[in-house]
Amino acid sequence: MTDGAYTLEDEIVARARIHAREVVAECDLAVDLDALAWTVSARARRRAGACRWHPDREAATIVLARRAYEAYDWPEFAAVVRHELVHAWEFQRFGDSGHGPRFRERAAALDAPRHCRTFSEPRYVLRCRDDACGWRASRHRASKPVKAPDRYRCGSCGGFYEVEHVASGRTWTSASGYGGAKAALDDEW
Repeated sequence: MTDGAYTLEDEIVARARIHAREVVAECDLAVDLDALAWTVSARARRRAGACRWHPDREAATIVLARRAYEAYDWPEFAAVVRHELVHAWEFQRFGDSGHGPRFRERAAALDAPRHCRTFSEPRYVLRCRDDACGWRASRHRASKPVKAPDRYRCGSCGGFYEVEHVASGRTWTSASGYGGAKAALDDEW
């Protein structure tokens, strides 16, 4: 709450906490909600949520993506909350968490997805240049293969990559091509 007015972040956290209390009460999920902090990320573009463990305090923080909340309907976003609660349960009980068998079993019992639907458009698309391959991957940030695709090979067929800047349609196949595209697009980058 800022200056007495509730923000969208306040709404997200409030709804998530209410849902968490319901899940813990109804589904026999032993999460210590008092040792659980909540926050919202306005920057997240790929992950709808994350659970961070602070072993020194034995506390977890669930981070929820504002963009996912805006893109999903409530039942889909509530499933994200349940997914992160499973991580919190694992951290609190075992000191670590992942997406292995223990996670999958508990998530299935809570109808929590293992992966969430994409909620934002990628900034870049990597494609294998071998027409017979068809491999492609989306990227939201300028990773090393995006910046220098000529230094990497397709994991499926060994072919070379091409990168596309989605907003402009501009493509490149080398580090100098990346620099040229970035310079040409300037403010539109």
